[in-house]
Amino acid sequence: MAVPEIIDSTAIVDPRARLGPGVRIGAFSIVGPEVMMGADVEIGHHVVLEGRLDIGPRVKIGHGAVLGGPPQDLKFKAGTPSGVRIGAGTVIREYVTIHRATQPEGWTEIGADCLLLAMSHVAHDCRLGDGVIVINYAGITGHCEIGERATIGGLTGVVPFTRVGAYAYIGGCGKVTADVPPYMLADGLPATVRGVNIVGLRRAGMPAADRRALQDAYRLLYRSGLSPRGALERIRRELPASEPIVRLVDFIASSRRGICGPPRGEPAAGAGVASDAEGERVV
Repeated sequence: MAVPEIIDSTAIVDPRARLGPGVRIGAFSIVGPEVMMGADVEIGHHVVLEGRLDIGPRVKIGHGAVLGGPPQDLKFKAGTPSGVRIGAGTVIREYVTIHRATQPEGWTEIGADCLLLAMSHVAHDCRLGDGVIVINYAGITGHCEIGERATIGGLTGVVPFTRVGAYAYIGGCGKVTADVPPYMLADGLPATVRGVNIVGLRRAGMPAADRRALQDAYRLLYRSGLSPRGALERIRRELPASEPIVRLVDFIASSRRGICGPPRGEPAAGAGVASDAEGERVV
């Protein structure tokens, strides 16, 4: 038996909107005619859902969020048929804004099981993979790609057309002006790569051998004094062709903006190596 929707009497829901079973819509929220919601979606109070908006099942949208609005792009033409897709199980907290794509039939895409914390912003034409976390007040500008399970720190800004690789972690208040390779930790103004996201990879269940190989790759990229191209050649030659290493190499080789470099005054190759409680090398 289908669960009926629960819609507050003060909400304005266009009759052409398509609502799945069990949808709940809070007070004074507005749902436009092109909105589609899967089952068990929860919409808070004072939410605005407009444009072509495809919301997967079990998504939760906090009070005051505005999703599907026109992009903040001077080249955008009103009436362009574009939209926003949000994957199943994603949580969008209070006052988040997500804008639709700029090109006809284009989509701004948020993956499944993401967490977008209050006041964060995802601009037009961005693509966020599954499990991405965007922390409070972070701003992801147009055409960015964020790999799965990456974390964008609070108050961080990401410039247009930038890529952040899978499982990467960007520290708070960062300024990301170049691609951040997968599995890496980046921080600073501008952001520089500080090491491998060992804690995140361990939590994700990556085997210790793969984590160590990534640390070896990090040292070749950032501690050896080699150019990125030279470092990639040595990584291909010297390290096992495991899935994380192949993914790291492919990401860097395909970068158009270039990758984030090391901090100024980075120690020479081999310096600054310590061990954690489990004996794993920390760089």
